[in-house]
Amino acid sequence: MLVLTNELAGRTEAAAVQQAVDVLSTAGRVERVTCSSADDLERALDSRSGRTLVVVGGDGSLHTTLRRLWQRGEAADCVVGLIPLGTGNDFARGVGIPLDPVAAAHALVSGVVTPLDLIVDDADGVVVNAVHVGAGAEAALAARPLKPWLKIAAFPIGAVLAGFRAKGWRLRVRVDGVRVASGRRRVLMVGLSNAPSIAGGTALLGPDASPVDGRVDVTVSFATGPLARVGYAWALRRGAHPAREDVRQLTGREVAVAGDPFWVNADGELSGPVTARTWRLVPAAWQLRLPADSPTASE
Repeated sequence: MLVLTNELAGRTEAAAVQQAVDVLSTAGRVERVTCSSADDLERALDSRSGRTLVVVGGDGSLHTTLRRLWQRGEAADCVVGLIPLGTGNDFARGVGIPLDPVAAAHALVSGVVTPLDLIVDDADGVVVNAVHVGAGAEAALAARPLKPWLKIAAFPIGAVLAGFRAKGWRLRVRVDGVRVASGRRRVLMVGLSNAPSIAGGTALLGPDASPVDGRVDVTVSFATGPLARVGYAWALRRGAHPAREDVRQLTGREVAVAGDPFWVNADGELSGPVTARTWRLVPAAWQLRLPADSPTASE
């Protein structure tokens, strides 16, 4: 196995990493590489030589690695493992990987290689867990300076700050070519989910989302009024928002968003602002070693 760590990402801790590596070593030779730059990652991928690539970190670290594997044309042929040591670890939660690093390492050693879907965009980017624009991305912007001190508690605080500020965006949204929002009515948030949760499990954006069903779950919220924003935020925490009259919840393969400038939050990685972006789902685009008892592994 080739183990990638990033000492600058999330809350990666040296002792926890070493404990996980010790467990992985029981299954064979392990090489550990610390990546602090894009060049480091590139060199590590160049030296992979067919080995399982184990990412130590959160959604952001997994996102960065998968993006480069996709761009290199190697995503479908590289078996990936994940030791979740990030801040939110939403993708690990969604696919049943233990959040304890030692338990995750044991599960990886005895795990099942499973092909998973990947969301890709028209800027050659990828989404492993979820991507959203509007209030969700604004919440991530507000939470970003708080994460080094507050860790996972930064997410709900950022959401509260964004909830007060966000008045909505005039966006045109199409799912598989069908118009969902015309741009005349303001949109609070558009989200695409490949797995259920975002913000460290504090919000169930795609309560039924699965990275093995060949579909992306799409949320379009029109809850722009002051009380509506509060109600939507509360429902989002419980995954009850699809039942709201001011929310459209649907599935598809391609989603196009255009209109007012908006920020994009893809797996916690922020980019923008942009005025248009299109995403498409690529089924079974990459391989992840999942715990044998994971519901995702058996689907």
